[in-house]
Parts: sequence; structure tokens; C-alpha cells
Amino acid sequence: MFVDLRQLRYFVALASERNFNRAAERLHMAQPPLSRAIRQLEEELGAELIDRSTRPLTLTSFGTLFYDQSLRILQRMEDMQDMMQTAIATERRRFTIGFVASVMYARLPALIREFRKALPDVELNLVENTTFEQIAALKDGRIDIGFGRIRFDDQAVRRTILRDEPLVAAVPLSFQHKAEDGPIPLAELAKGRLILYPSHPRPSYADQVLSHYSDNGLEPQSVNEARELQIALGLVAAEEGYAIIPESVSRARQHDVRCIELVEQATSPIIMSHRVGDFTPEIMAFKSIIARKYSDWGYPVASVLTGNDPALGETQAE
Repeated sequence: MFVDLRQLRYFVALASERNFNRAAERLHMAQPPLSRAIRQLEEELGAELIDRSTRPLTLTSFGTLFYDQSLRILQRMEDMQDMMQTAIATERRRFTIGFVASVMYARLPALIREFRKALPDVELNLVENTTFEQIAALKDGRIDIGFGRIRFDDQAVRRTILRDEPLVAAVPLSFQHKAEDGPIPLAELAKGRLILYPSHPRPSYADQVLSHYSDNGLEPQSVNEARELQIALGLVAAEEGYAIIPESVSRARQHDVRCIELVEQATSPIIMSHRVGDFTPEIMAFKSIIARKYSDWGYPVASVLTGNDPALGETQAE
């Protein structure tokens, strides 16, 4: 025996109207197909449901039992449909951002605030991880966008260099270099102890700093590795040495660390990464927000952020 929901609706309409013509009108169908459907239902059940000898029609004892159960089943189906529609309507989309610690100083919080305003119904999650951890997380679907500082090559991930941020020297307050002396050369700093971070994993921002020394034919006389940025700044404040940090970080410890511009042009890129071919509303919104805010702040805006660059490789702000 097989009874479908259509047959239940036909029978309930007929039982309510007690007339084939009125039931057919209620169901927006002709009367003959309705009569055939009810007769087929009775044959499948093996029992008469309608006493056709009476006017108006009446239900048999089997019909009364079947009517009560049909109402319950149809109500249950309506409840389930309402429940599913409510669940679908209230489910919040999720968007996860991966970041390295130093980009939180480079106006990423302001971009996140703008994103929340633009897409208030999106559940936003933030995950701190290294640039290379971000690559694996993007490919695994654990994050949707990443912000780091290390260049990489992966065909499944698109990277966009948002801008190259100048580096400065973070030195103890007691460091003997007057403001009127201007920027400090790396050669002078190299005589002291360099606080290098992060200590692991490598390659990392630490290797970027060392490459700037190497590019200028220099090598730090002494190196002390710190696990992460704040520890490095703490060691500088404790007069254990100096650190080379992104310019945006210099505002974080002004009370116990002094920052000096470098003579040499040393920079660290801020890199946005996402999956190749990812054009979700969240990704497009974040790109648009970056383009708008970077323009407000006077930063160069990469063409990929404005939708003018179809390339799939690295994009450099120009």
C-alpha cells in the first residue's frame, strides 16, 4: 500500500466539503479526476472511506479514522516545512579571517569593523596563524581569507600585495640617538644585539629582516630570538637589544620603546590571500572595503580590489 500526500490532501478536502464539486473547486481541479483519485485511494487501502449514498456525503467508520490520521500527517508536514524555513532563514553565514599578529596594527581592525557594518548577518571569526598556516587553512576551507607578510607560491591560492609597509628600528628609551640626528643606518644598529622574531616556524618575518641586512652587505653582530612580537618589544624595553618592526607596530609601545626611521629603504609586504576563483559575496565585500578605505587613507589600491584585474597570480598595488 502506498499513499502520497497529494491523495491525503484530496481526501481531507472532500471530507471537509462533503461534496465532490465543492472539493474540486477548493483544490482548483476538475471533479472527475478527484473522484478517480478518491476511488484509487480506497482501493489501495482496501476500504470505503466515503458513503456516497448520502447527501451530503458522509464518512464511513474507516473514513473517520483515516481523516483524523490524515489531518495529523498533513499538520506534521506543515510544521516540518515551517521549521526548515525558519532554520534556513535564521542560519548565519560564516566568514573566517586568518591573520598574523603584526597586521592587527596595520589597520586590519578598521577593515573588520567596516565589514561588520556592511554584512551584519555574517558570523565573523578571527584566527591568528602564520602565513604558511593560512595557505593550508584556505585550501582546507578552515579560513576564507588571510592576511600575512610572507610571499609564497601556490596555484590554489591567490595572493594580493596590498602595500609594502616601511620598517623602523624599535630601540630602548635610553638608546643614544637624538631625534635631530634623523634616520639611523642599519650599519650602526648592526653593532648591537638584534631581537629577532618569530623564532619559529621559518621562513618568516625574521628572514625578511635578515635579508635587509644581507642586501646591504651587513650581518647583525648579535641575535637574540623571541617567540613573538610582543615578547620582542618587551625585550627591547628591558634594554636587551633592538628590533626591526613594521611602522604600524611602533604605536603599540610608545611608553617604553622608541622608534627610529631607517636610512635604508626596508619594507615588509601586507599580503591578502584567498582561494583562486572565490567570488563569494563576503570576499567581494572585503575587497571593496579595502579599496575604499585604502583610498581614504591615501594608500595605493591594487587593481584586483576594484575588479579590473582578471589575473590569477600575485597582484601588486601600483
